Amino acid sequence: MAPLRRRRVPADSGYPARLMLEFSPHAGGLAESQTLAISAAAKRMRAEGIDVAPFAAGEPDFDTPDFIKEAGIQAIRDGRTKYGPAAGLADLREAVAARMASTGYEGLTADRTVICTGAKGALYLGLMVILTPGDEVLVPTPCWLSYPKMIQAAGGTSVFVPTSPKDGFTIDPEALRAAITPRTRAIILNSPGNPTGAVQPDEVQAAIGELAVEHDLAVISDEIYEHMTYAPVRFRSFADLAPDARDRTLIVNGVSKAYAMTGWRIGYGAGPSEWVQRMIRLQSHALSGPPDINQLAALAALEGPTDALERMHDTFKQRREIMMQALQKIPDVTCSMPDGAFYMFPDVSAYLDASFEGKPIGDTSTLATLLLEHAHAAVVPGDVFEAPYAIRFSYACGPEDITNGVARVADFLASLKRPATT
Repeated sequence: MAPLRRRRVPADSGYPARLMLEFSPHAGGLAESQTLAISAAAKRMRAEGIDVAPFAAGEPDFDTPDFIKEAGIQAIRDGRTKYGPAAGLADLREAVAARMASTGYEGLTADRTVICTGAKGALYLGLMVILTPGDEVLVPTPCWLSYPKMIQAAGGTSVFVPTSPKDGFTIDPEALRAAITPRTRAIILNSPGNPTGAVQPDEVQAAIGELAVEHDLAVISDEIYEHMTYAPVRFRSFADLAPDARDRTLIVNGVSKAYAMTGWRIGYGAGPSEWVQRMIRLQSHALSGPPDINQLAALAALEGPTDALERMHDTFKQRREIMMQALQKIPDVTCSMPDGAFYMFPDVSAYLDASFEGKPIGDTSTLATLLLEHAHAAVVPGDVFEAPYAIRFSYACGPEDITNGVARVADFLASLKRPATT
């Protein structure tokens, strides 16, 4: 076995002379998730008794419905504590196939599904088995911050295709076409989207399917916010809108958001057999299947009553109105009403050339840090979403947190020294 590659720390570096491992430029070079880091910092502050508005977390503040928890508890009582199949439990795979068929994925069978550790797990496995070093993936922006990191970990390169808040963050299929090169391997679609809450129009998704077929590209459609669209907009699965592209598409979903089950870590993917089977084999070596206990709780969620889901949806819709009204009161901050998910993504570029205590702000990462420290509001900077003009607010928190937290943000922004305008 060849020895591990090592390098010496230069003698003049100021550090003790020692040998260091060399790490992969792909997975070994990833930074920590900013949303998780900011959320953790906010939780620490709250534990210290500081009233922090929790606008950073991408998770519902509701508890998992009781009937789902009871299913998990019963699984423990039944001794479902051993290894399960790498692909996931057969009953849950059947339920996933049935659920996706009900949203327009005609002909989907359970053997073309895989149960993973969260939707993140399905996305990661899906990218790992189709990308080779140097492959390019088209990523409309603003985008969820983990897409580029997962692509990097698989050895690929993200090619960002911007959308505009003026157009409601609608993807332009012709802009995607212009970004295609001989190295392009895949397109990532996220609708409803994170961080913008945008729901891509039916005709846009259909055009993306046509583009994928024309240029022999894979598509990964992240539909984790399926149940969070607000009338008159309604959810349409990419598999329904682009049937000719089904044989090259991986649909990703899960129970985390709609059922308030983020900590249960159950997601799933569905697509062509060749793609899914390779994901299953990789999962068998890297992770094994998720715990039976969690899967049986997810099964209860998919097959159980929808009352709790509908109540949570209605509550999010009410909170969306409250947050929009609060943000609209802040001078020079613009924000469009999102059609889905539970995020607002206001443009705060008017404040980035301001200064605080004599120091320039300059970017949204600095602004987010200052808001946490001085306004006690945890937001996520748009920099990490490839949108350096905005910050993300989650309204997955109570009305009091929303009104008080946004008011503190407004007060802090008003305190900044801004350049004089003529």
